[in-house]
Amino acid sequence: MASSRDAVVLTVDGHEVRVSNPEKPYFAERGIRKIDVVEYFVAVGEGILFALRDRPTTLERWPGGVFEGARLSTRVDNTGDAFYQKRVPKNAPEWVPTAHITFPSGRTADEIAPDSVAVVAWCANLGTLTFHPWPVDKTDVESPNQIRIDLDPQPGTDFADAVWVAPHVRELLHELGMEGWPKTSGGRGVHVYVPIQPRWTFTDVRRAVIAFGRELERRLPDRVTMSWWKEERGEKIFIDYNQMARDRTIASAYSIRPKPHAPVSAPLDWDELPDVHPTDFTVLTMPERFRAVGDRHAGLAGHAFGIEPLLELAERQASDQGLGDLPYPPDYPKMPGEPMRVQPSRARRPASANE
Repeated sequence: MASSRDAVVLTVDGHEVRVSNPEKPYFAERGIRKIDVVEYFVAVGEGILFALRDRPTTLERWPGGVFEGARLSTRVDNTGDAFYQKRVPKNAPEWVPTAHITFPSGRTADEIAPDSVAVVAWCANLGTLTFHPWPVDKTDVESPNQIRIDLDPQPGTDFADAVWVAPHVRELLHELGMEGWPKTSGGRGVHVYVPIQPRWTFTDVRRAVIAFGRELERRLPDRVTMSWWKEERGEKIFIDYNQMARDRTIASAYSIRPKPHAPVSAPLDWDELPDVHPTDFTVLTMPERFRAVGDRHAGLAGHAFGIEPLLELAERQASDQGLGDLPYPPDYPKMPGEPMRVQPSRARRPASANE
């Protein structure tokens, strides 16, 4: 490691990665500096590279670190302290590979598609805390090779409720001849990853996840909801099926979440899940765990399931119960077969004389 007053140069995977302003506070409450963030990603490099390798990846950049009042820019308000970067930065070294992807709008972009820990470290120097990889490989960006089941606690529920639902997710996967690998979201949720054969479109895979969620909701009506509209969800775990829509991503394993205690998204074994809490896994604790147990998601590499049972389930739900598609995210163009995209309470509201 070479250093100067203003920068540190790390050699990672044969590449030199310059870390500017290494002493800059990133999580001041924990004493975590920018250099600590970069070195964290190097320490868990094998794991995060497995999660990101060759996947088009959106960067969630916090160049000023995480501090009280810091907020993320949105489509509506771009004045935040942090932002999402979908296109590869213009100053990227030639050894940073990309993947060409198409957004729902039809616009295209070249996104970073990491192939080395050096690329991850270079992104971390830009202030990237959270990596958002697509569920595809850059060799075929139209065919997802992962299902990502997002157990999202709604107001009145928490991580313990998502953990309660998770074994039921696994049980249903087993009935369908599939297996999943869980992780903490880094927040209150639980994510379950299922490796699949890259033979289907985003529309097909999203439809499969909707079918899965509906069956889970049927079995656990008091604990699980598939309602897209927040006003109808209640105090339940929402299966966020739109995470499988094109250009919708989940924070990768080992990503850092922008919260004061610097939590990270932690891959787990199923038998660990009931005994952990998201705050157990941070920038400071994960490297030691990784050295001790390795990557709990490594087993994903040995499987690729077919989704035919889920598509057959979707067909039965349509024919027996009349269940069709569900709403897409609000920024999507109107999709074929999609129901009316309007909040139920607004749809029921009678028009006034002035409308």
